[in-house]
Amino acid sequence: MSSNKYSILLPTYNEVENLPIIIWLIVKYMNKSGIDYEIIVIDDGSPDGTLEAAKQLQKIYGESKIVLRPRERKLGLGTAYIHGIKHATGDFIIIMDADLSHHPKFIPEFIKLQESQNFDVVSGTRYKGTGGVNGWDFKRKLISRGANFLTQLLLRPGASDLTGSFRLYKKHVLQMLIESCVSKGYVFQMEMIIRARQFNFTVGEVPITFVDRVYGESKLGGSEIFQFAKALLYLFATT
Repeated sequence: MSSNKYSILLPTYNEVENLPIIIWLIVKYMNKSGIDYEIIVIDDGSPDGTLEAAKQLQKIYGESKIVLRPRERKLGLGTAYIHGIKHATGDFIIIMDADLSHHPKFIPEFIKLQESQNFDVVSGTRYKGTGGVNGWDFKRKLISRGANFLTQLLLRPGASDLTGSFRLYKKHVLQMLIESCVSKGYVFQMEMIIRARQFNFTVGEVPITFVDRVYGESKLGGSEIFQFAKALLYLFATT
């Protein structure tokens, strides 16, 4: 299919139950599509044995496929990507969550779309076509839709799903976007797309079904919703 190499960045924190499953799924779908890839696991000092699990997986799948780049402690998503890019040997970077909310079966679709129109960024969207969310209650769907609607209204980003973190980037594009981003945490994903529009990068979208966390706690609480609103207004004022 593709002659390019794809580096998949998996930042992890306490994902010991999910990691073997997500890696098995990535390997399955990438091999089936004949795509050249590596998976870079960036564990932030998980106390639950995530890194030990990753080492076992590396033995199974080989060091060329599973690259371990752990860090001492929890340092956040943005810096995890920067850390991962430094070690990535692919021409393209795929970022996704390790908690099984993003299904690897969509990765070949991202790649196909990118190749067909040479997009700088391809983003998974829950809000278009066949996209959707499984396992969310009404309140979470409402908050998510509401956040997305507000953002669309204020920033006109040219993409339908801004807070999603399942994306494919040209490597140099991702580097540029990360360097220009000021937000941390949950809002970081949104800012990446808004900056992409500022730089006139092209963004394609693939409908995805998002599945809520199978194990572990959801990361979106009341304080984060408040931070999201604050950051959104900041971006509105500055972009």
